[in-house]
Amino acid sequence: MNQRFISASPHIHDNLNIQKIMVTVIITLIPAGAWAIYLFGLQVLWITLTAIVSAVLTEFVCQKIMKRPVSILDGSAVLTGLLLAYNLPPDVPLWIPAVGSLVAVFIGKQIFGGLGFNPMNPALIGRAFLMASWPVHMTVFDAPLRNNMPVSGIDSVTGATPLAVFKHMREILIHKSDLLPEQVTQAQQTMAELNGAYMKLFIGQVGGCIGEVSALLLFLGGCYLLYHHIISWKIPVAYIGTVMILTTILGENPLFHALSGGLFLGAIYMATDMVTSPVTFRGRLLFGVGCGILTVVIRFWGGYPEGVSYSILLMNLVTPLLDKYTRPKVFGG
Repeated sequence: MNQRFISASPHIHDNLNIQKIMVTVIITLIPAGAWAIYLFGLQVLWITLTAIVSAVLTEFVCQKIMKRPVSILDGSAVLTGLLLAYNLPPDVPLWIPAVGSLVAVFIGKQIFGGLGFNPMNPALIGRAFLMASWPVHMTVFDAPLRNNMPVSGIDSVTGATPLAVFKHMREILIHKSDLLPEQVTQAQQTMAELNGAYMKLFIGQVGGCIGEVSALLLFLGGCYLLYHHIISWKIPVAYIGTVMILTTILGENPLFHALSGGLFLGAIYMATDMVTSPVTFRGRLLFGVGCGILTVVIRFWGGYPEGVSYSILLMNLVTPLLDKYTRPKVFGG
């Protein structure tokens, strides 16, 4: 008699396939990291290595203490550490990625039972913890060493990323009746420069977190993963498309919001996490739309200029409901 096994996602038949998927995803992320090293300096390399080593060691110790099979060679801990590093500013002290990866692996994954049981993306759990605990370290960015984006007035903004400048200038224009005419004119000029900097945003000649600055390299990596059926198009397209549609409705530049911040990194590499995203067709589309709505709400009316991480985490919690209410009807049922 055939035996059937029910297990948590990812529904992969052997550890070798898990390892192959993890290694493939890691390889596609390397170009974005290499570009960040070129753009920001060698500190990026040490941050990334610290995050990876901390994630692997934490997983090893947790599995030993909890008497589980040690699975650090499957690549999932390395990927968690890499994604955590990519969500950090390029000048944070090294204890930040070390603590972030520890929290990501222990609280985000191992405490729930390990790979396949975590309800939310572990790397984003680590980032959310760091953001809540040390917001100054997580929101202040130095200008890139090379190819700095020339935006007038950017040095006067704490956290000089395109989205931070956008949020600051938007607030000025909203309250322009209380400001001097020259301040309003300066803000309008800065907004125009931001909205016209497509190539710098696309290639990655701007400030930002380590792995998010080059939309081009992330897009190429995502195309490779799509070609090899490691991710599907539904969540990234629904996510990015929703952001572009809503920002257009709100009277803002959709390309600027698509190419700025962590949208490409989040939509391609974290929202598509096979453990924490829906498995049904409609569920994935709704998941992407929900992430897009939340991202726009946080960017426009939240306390932070970026909303990708929290949007994905919140939608991770909705994944079981999406799977439940979007699963296909059984024929004859």
